[in-house]
Amino acid sequence: MSDLSNSPIGKPLRRREDERFLTGAGQYTDDVTLHGQTYAVFLRSPYAHARIRSIDTTAARQAPGVVAIFTGADIAASKIGGLPCGWLIHSKDGTPMKEPAHPIIAHDKVRHVGDQVALVVAESVLQAKDAAELIEVDYDELPAVINISRADGAASSVHDDVPGNVCYDWGHGNKDAVDAAFAVAAKVSALEFVNNRLIPNAMEPRAANASYTRHDESYTLYVSNQNPHVERLLMCAFVLGIPESKMRVIAPDVGGGFGSKIFLYAEETALVWASKRVGRPIKWTADRSEAFLSDAHGRDHATKVELAMDAQGNFLAMRVKTIANMGAYLSTFASSVPTILYATLLAGQYKTPAIYAEVKAVFTNTAPVDAYRGAGRPEATYVVERIVETAARDMGMDPTAIRRQNFITTFPYPTPVGLTYDIGDYSAHLDKAIALADVAGFPARKAASEAAGKRRGLGYSCYIEACGLAPSNIAGALGARAGLFEAGEVRVHPTGTVTVFTGSHSHGQGHETTFAQVVAGRLGIPVENVEIVHGDTGRIPFGMGTYGSRSLSVGGTAIVKAVDKVIAKGKKIAAHLLEAADTDIEFDNGEFRVAGTDRKIPFGAVALTAYVPHNYPLDKLEPGLNENAFYDPTNFTYPSGTYVCEVEVDPETGKTRVERFTAVDDFGNIVNPMIVSGQVHGGLAQGLGQAMLEGCVYDEESGQLLTGSYQDYAMPRADDLPNFTVDHTVTPCTHNPLGVKGCGEAGAIGSPPAFINALTDALGVRDIAMPATAERVWRAANGVV
Repeated sequence: MSDLSNSPIGKPLRRREDERFLTGAGQYTDDVTLHGQTYAVFLRSPYAHARIRSIDTTAARQAPGVVAIFTGADIAASKIGGLPCGWLIHSKDGTPMKEPAHPIIAHDKVRHVGDQVALVVAESVLQAKDAAELIEVDYDELPAVINISRADGAASSVHDDVPGNVCYDWGHGNKDAVDAAFAVAAKVSALEFVNNRLIPNAMEPRAANASYTRHDESYTLYVSNQNPHVERLLMCAFVLGIPESKMRVIAPDVGGGFGSKIFLYAEETALVWASKRVGRPIKWTADRSEAFLSDAHGRDHATKVELAMDAQGNFLAMRVKTIANMGAYLSTFASSVPTILYATLLAGQYKTPAIYAEVKAVFTNTAPVDAYRGAGRPEATYVVERIVETAARDMGMDPTAIRRQNFITTFPYPTPVGLTYDIGDYSAHLDKAIALADVAGFPARKAASEAAGKRRGLGYSCYIEACGLAPSNIAGALGARAGLFEAGEVRVHPTGTVTVFTGSHSHGQGHETTFAQVVAGRLGIPVENVEIVHGDTGRIPFGMGTYGSRSLSVGGTAIVKAVDKVIAKGKKIAAHLLEAADTDIEFDNGEFRVAGTDRKIPFGAVALTAYVPHNYPLDKLEPGLNENAFYDPTNFTYPSGTYVCEVEVDPETGKTRVERFTAVDDFGNIVNPMIVSGQVHGGLAQGLGQAMLEGCVYDEESGQLLTGSYQDYAMPRADDLPNFTVDHTVTPCTHNPLGVKGCGEAGAIGSPPAFINALTDALGVRDIAMPATAERVWRAANGVV
């Protein structure tokens, strides 16, 4: 057995990435400047919905520094395809979803404020901006469709070929069983609410730099993206018709993504196409206001949920109806978020026998909506945990008691919505959270708040999520248009140092540290002897990137499988050097040893022998020590946890303060607890930001974005958040060798319902809309409609 005390796995090592990031040594896409560099600016529509009568670029083309200007007419003339959607959903009647064209530059019609209508390329950004202002566009404004509850059947159609604006009308679960359970229920609890639209705000805005090399007809794209291979595949195969061998996509350091950088966007696609036309590299970096208009947004559901119970509070069935906003176009994974990634999680941690969900997706004249940290799981958890807390109040039960008696306790557990949970212990993290949150002391704290004229409330959220989307064949049967495996290559050098090439991509999660810990722990070598390479289709095997908390469970497992191949070959080399049978060789703590003896040889000596094969079984083994592996999981992983939020409200001002927040998660085995805690803290900040402050708002008449800057869109600040109490329990995942589950999205999934449950408890109201701004809280506290 390995001496785990010497293994880096499980140790809170500092992130090796941080030194270069904090000292300005990182390289982001905007840092890349190529020979002959030009700069791009996109002219964007000021209207939410309008026909383009004409575009006059005459004056703009004569402006100083202008290299070229392209419009939708140029794209159409080149017969360039539109952006694809990566997941096919069928409606309840079996018809496929509506997939209207998504042009990379608008042609004939614009469909949201910020839709791009022209691409200006110039010698500098300022010259490009000046020229863009000289372009004259004649618009014929049309009525805008903004409110998702009124989009279905609206007189105005976002897409002329989708009258009525419905993308799909989907159902999941057993409707008959649900109806039967509701017919005999002793009590039914119901809620209606909106899961508010969010605007992702990574530290680094989206950016791209595209170049074309004439001598070999190849392209290189630097881009701030979470999955460069998928970017290349979609752009080459579905839009531009470029052979993948002629396209290299490099995603260097990426300053945050949260899902918003998974997608293939129009801007980088247009730059690649245009780079050949101008014969020079073209760089574009979004400014923050532009990002507000053009980045894919998140959430935006309107939902009604009903929970049927018997007289003792046992759950019998759940019925959910959701309208989901797709925005103006289908973004890359948009169709899957409110369906496959949402309805399949509606069981939560509970053994509800029957569940049925209906989801109607609609087009509106707003920015596209797609995956955002959690991608369907936060929306599902909000539905489940808000209705469970409400049901407890309706039944006059303690909110922890109703949860305990309905918890799933036997595993594996097939849910009525199509998933099979492999393992879990939900009471364990509930018990720990209750203790850490000092729930027993809450009545005294509540009394003290009331004595001071304040109101105090306590709320729970017991979430579950599905990470590491898999397996590929099941996902394919459910509509996925791509594989869901991951790739890893482990290259051992003659000196015994190691370079790892991973298809996963890091945009702030610390992969260069965590993956190195895993490899070093398996090989028994120092962590500093392991280098991690990612983000470059020219160097790494085909991989699927990073999203859905899959990096360690899927990407890490692919790396482990490659390491195991290295060890297996190393045993054969060691057997030859030690004059023993292959089957007698053991590997432990960086040494190959003949079982039952003290004869051994270090890993580094075996590596050197592989590359200097003077004493080597060349008749049996090839030289070298370099292995790769692909891993396609057999199931999701299922992180879970309990969050307890405690708030204090000032009814005179509506100010709400989060006094305590306790998060106890089960992420399976943990490789680096410090990085995990950081991920949880970040997720909690985003989740509480949604619940308390953040909300994207469009004017319902004009379609103008009313929250188009930080003046209007309230990102959480440090003083809005408490000191989090974070801990964990462990039930190791049963189907990957590391026993890990994923941690990157949990905080954003579990925190919004915990906060709203606490706030409604404090105010004694049934619901309050997110974001729970001071005005909304004041109105609720004082009974003002």
